[in-house]
Amino acid sequence: MPSPPRSPAPPRRRQQPPRRVPHPPERPVRSVRPPRRPRWAMRAVTTLSVVVLASAGIGHAVVSSLDAGIARIDAFKDMKNRPQAGHGMNVLLVGTDGRDKVSEQDRRTFRLGGQPCHCTDTMMIVHISEDRERATVVSLPRDSYAEMPSHIDQNSGQRHGPHPVKLNAAYAEGGPQLTIRTVENMTHVKIDHYLEVDFTSFMKTVDVLGGVKVCTPTPLKDRYTGLDLAAGTHTLQGGQALQYVRARHVDGASDLGRMKRQQGFLAALIEKATSSGVLLNPMRFRDVTRAVLGSVRADAGFGTDELLDLGRAMRSFSPSASEFTTVPIGQLNYQVKGIGSTLRWDQAKADRLFGALRDDKPLTADRPRRGRGPAPVPVEVAPDSIRVQVANGTGTVGLAKRVDAALAATGFATTHQPVTAPAHVPHTVIAYDPRWDRSARSLAAALPGSELHPAPGQGPLLKVTAGADFRNVRKVRFDDPAQPQQSVVRGNEVTC
Repeated sequence: MPSPPRSPAPPRRRQQPPRRVPHPPERPVRSVRPPRRPRWAMRAVTTLSVVVLASAGIGHAVVSSLDAGIARIDAFKDMKNRPQAGHGMNVLLVGTDGRDKVSEQDRRTFRLGGQPCHCTDTMMIVHISEDRERATVVSLPRDSYAEMPSHIDQNSGQRHGPHPVKLNAAYAEGGPQLTIRTVENMTHVKIDHYLEVDFTSFMKTVDVLGGVKVCTPTPLKDRYTGLDLAAGTHTLQGGQALQYVRARHVDGASDLGRMKRQQGFLAALIEKATSSGVLLNPMRFRDVTRAVLGSVRADAGFGTDELLDLGRAMRSFSPSASEFTTVPIGQLNYQVKGIGSTLRWDQAKADRLFGALRDDKPLTADRPRRGRGPAPVPVEVAPDSIRVQVANGTGTVGLAKRVDAALAATGFATTHQPVTAPAHVPHTVIAYDPRWDRSARSLAAALPGSELHPAPGQGPLLKVTAGADFRNVRKVRFDDPAQPQQSVVRGNEVTC
């Protein structure tokens, strides 16, 4: 008799599936999605984000309204003989001198006086990978030597044949279309979309995000833009951020140094946008997007679908998923008759760089990741040209010898003859002749928390007195502007 009770049991188990009749129809729908979007976990979050936007009433409809408000440019009209399309999406991002739209008060405060030149101040190729999980930003120096294709001058109406120019002259003579043609001819990278940002849209974007954090190991002062930052970390609002990315006279690197600061700022901007919840908060997303798109110009094909696609991509970005570089420079101060000093690219290295963009390959894939220690701090003066005398300003035996050895290990020309200071000091002090102030700032970058004390007449020898607060010597790096080298950095390596 044990079997009769057992025999009904299986039927009960077989009767359970009918109770779940509502679910089987849903399974085929779910099973279709993973093949289209392979990384299901991340895509699930993305889908949820889109649902949140839709449920708040600002999804596709709001993006469509934003799309309608963008100023449009027929940037690709009648363009022929273009490069073959690669993988991923390439956006030519151009920053223009739009000071004519800035208020008089902001002009005075942020030193934006003068007449607008209607020229390009910044130019970058932004490559978004095909899987929308990586961004590569390549800065193109505005003074790059370029061969402009034949065109009709938009100012004079005259037809010009191919001729050499500085890259930023393409916009002045033929606007966005000639700029795209010139860039494509130089890089052989097909540009899919064009975005033009002016001073006003830049400041609005930074302000609506609540400011962007930057850090500098040395003071930055530029009398032309009015930038005046002490060493340390700062949260910059719109106007001050504009001063920061425009400054060209804070070191000897001029435009190349400015482009590195622009790349670091863009990485910090991405970090702020992705870490602050802006892209997952419907109302913040709307406000930020309106601020950004309300004063930009874009090609006619950059519409609602592209905005949504880019928004989804940004939700999966992090600083480490972005990489930044400048096109390799082969020769600075390349003189061209009738044009003046230009920057000539290293064509072989440039070809490899742009080949990687066409093939949708990351530039940092084969490079080992840096260790856990902090990245070397860039300095203005080569450490091996800075003479240093170290003194012990504490009761700790052997401290001066340890500091001397650590500074020598990071490249400074120490005397290797440490001494004892006449008195103990609570803080590490660097005494320097004001004529060698750039050397002093470079040394201070290697000694976190140290104080700079001017000592007129002391000469080129810098004197360090190690105080009770000394902790360590930080590694520094000098990039000689006279010998430019291409470097690729991830976003997390240039943010604070």
